[in-house]
Amino acid sequence: MGKEEQLLECWRDLSPSAQEQVLALAKSLKPQDTQKEFVPKTPLAHKLWSIRQNAIAAGMELLQESELEKELAERRSGYRQL
Repeated sequence: MGKEEQLLECWRDLSPSAQEQVLALAKSLKPQDTQKEFVPKTPLAHKLWSIRQNAIAAGMELLQESELEKELAERRSGYRQL
């Protein structure tokens, strides 16, 4: 059974209010047209964007903001674990 069939089977067992919640969730997960891909505008931005895209394609994982802050603090000798 495919995922669509599984979803329909579950959908039919839901109450009308639960179906509305599922529909709202599905709409929130759908990509928005307003979210456009980043387009660099300067030569430096083009170069940095290219480096970033190549790193991602090579399997490099990007740091989350908190991980980046921690790394910067460690490099500046300002990080201390409590």
